[in-house]
Parts: sequence; C-alpha cells; structure tokens
Amino acid sequence: MRPILTALKGFLRREDGTIALETMIMMPLIFWAYLSMYSIFDTYRMYNLNQTATYTIGDAISRETQAIDPDYLRGMQELFEYMTRGTGETAIRVTSIWFDADENRYYTDWSQVRGWISPLNSGDVRNWHHKLPVMPNNERVTLVETWLDFEPKFKTGLEQREIHNFAFTRPRYAPRTSWSDS
Repeated sequence: MRPILTALKGFLRREDGTIALETMIMMPLIFWAYLSMYSIFDTYRMYNLNQTATYTIGDAISRETQAIDPDYLRGMQELFEYMTRGTGETAIRVTSIWFDADENRYYTDWSQVRGWISPLNSGDVRNWHHKLPVMPNNERVTLVETWLDFEPKFKTGLEQREIHNFAFTRPRYAPRTSWSDS
C-alpha cells in the first residue's frame, strides 16, 4: 500500500500538464458564458427592434388623414414582421381611444387586430388611467400594440417568451384616426 500512496503523492506534486487540464475544465464554462452573453444581447436587440417597429407603425398611422382599412392594417403587420426580422408569430392591435372628462373614463371608437389577439372594447380600456396619458375632454389617441413570439437562438437559460409593446400616438393631421371596412 505504501508504494501506491508514494506514487499518488508524487503525482499530486507534479505540475506538468496543468494548463491542458485547466483548459479542459474551463473551456465548456467559457463557451457557455459566451453563448449566454450572445443570447442576452440578442434578446435585448429583439426587444429594441420590436419597440422601434411599434413606434414606427404608430407614427405612420398617426399621419393618416384618410380612414385606414383592412389592407392598410395587413400592410402594417407585414411592415412589423419585416422590421423585426422575427421568425415567430406576430400579432398587431390598433385601437382608437377617446377620453370623457365628465365620466373620467376612456372609450374606444374602434379596435382592429391581425393575429391571435382579440380587439379591445370600451369596457377593457375604461380605467386605463395608469396606461394612457392624461388627456383633455374628447381627445383621441391611437393605441398600437404588437406581439412577437421570440425564442432565443441558444438554450442557455433564457426561455421562449412573448414580446409585447404598447405605444400611443395622437393623430397629427386629423382630429382622429378612423376605420373603414371597405
């Protein structure tokens, strides 16, 4: 037994080959950390792209002086998909909301969707004082909401998630944004 213990003690004292051993131990950890940083950066990039696309759509709709229609809204969803370069499913909801100061509540003029979500009604937005801006009586805003299913490229701890953005814009050249089914 003594020769085995002597051999083990000698093996533990040797220092040749430690860099190769340390590299074998640390390389998977370094690789995982690199992929994690890439996934986190890519997730933030996707959130930024979604937010930018949502504000762009809201700005484009706020400049319309004519009624928007189903083709226009379909084009806005295609623009959203193009701008986000996402591979997941997308949805868009555009709602015209107005404020009644006498009742201190919000109402919807109309709400249209493309994708899996449902339109908003006046009951849904009734008490959205914490989500919508302070508005004078009978003032209108156009609310644009977008959704994108996002899955990180690498499985390093980030889960698949739904990115949701919420942007409201006051109509610029008309008193309100109107909808036409034709």
